[in-house]
Amino acid sequence: MNIILEEISKIGIVPVIKLEDATNAVPLAKALIEGGIPCAEVTFRTDAAEESIHRIAEGCPDMLVGAGTVLTIEQAERAINAGAKFIVSPGLNPKVVSYCLEKEIPITPGCATPSDIEQAMELGLDVVKFFPAEAAGGLPMIKAMSAPYATIKFMPTGGISLDNLNEYLSYKKVIACGGSWMVKPEMIAARDYAGIAKLAKEAVERMLGFEIAHVGINMENENVADQLSNSLSNLFGFQKKNGSSSIFVGDGLEIMKGKYLGKMGHIAICTNDIIRAVYHLERCGYQFDYDTVKQDVKGQFSAIYFADEFGGFAFHLMQKK
Repeated sequence: MNIILEEISKIGIVPVIKLEDATNAVPLAKALIEGGIPCAEVTFRTDAAEESIHRIAEGCPDMLVGAGTVLTIEQAERAINAGAKFIVSPGLNPKVVSYCLEKEIPITPGCATPSDIEQAMELGLDVVKFFPAEAAGGLPMIKAMSAPYATIKFMPTGGISLDNLNEYLSYKKVIACGGSWMVKPEMIAARDYAGIAKLAKEAVERMLGFEIAHVGINMENENVADQLSNSLSNLFGFQKKNGSSSIFVGDGLEIMKGKYLGKMGHIAICTNDIIRAVYHLERCGYQFDYDTVKQDVKGQFSAIYFADEFGGFAFHLMQKK
């Protein structure tokens, strides 16, 4: 997958923006960045689109800005010259796709049928836009179409909202979702950048879905750990599960058989997508200890500790099952 598309996959959400006034471009981009989404697809449906892309590319270098609703080679050329890092189109135009590939600019054309996908593959693409997502059958349609095409991934757009975002993102062949609910035209017209930042933050939080998984308590040795776990099991009726290095009491308490990370112990936070969570948290300045990375039985990234402690506890992220 192209490096730009890989970053989009880590971001997870692509706001689709229609700008009528280029003076809104930079403040809007900064609001999205503040809300945790350093990406935007500016639709080429208005006279302000080209200038808006140029202003975002110049004024917000941390923003991954692309052009959407690109229908012709001429539009693609203007968008790329303005600073667009990726191109999105509602349908598959072989001439536009070929032009972008020649310029080494990633393009995700709209595909809604197996024939579309086969044409995209013939052109050398491995990611396509599924559009209009909900009207074209939603996630069940993506799953049905992807079965014969193992190498193709999707970026659905059209009808995506906060309510169905995670339904799409839970499918591993979906790299990201495009949507406009956090950049509503009336909010842009009113210059409600604080409101846009809030909606963007809400979308990221919903996507990552952080929850407390368990609390680990450090004990001096196995005997002390066994005594404590017996006491807690008897007190609350929680079932014990003995492991090699710890004893789980119920689902939420892990009694360590010796001193482990964290002065007091550790707290596990589960997330819908650990790769996206690490990406977003590192953008916020948090650091991780990559020596603590764990993988599941399938070799997938499943857990990692933060580099720092919080309140005497080590914290680690873990992938929800």
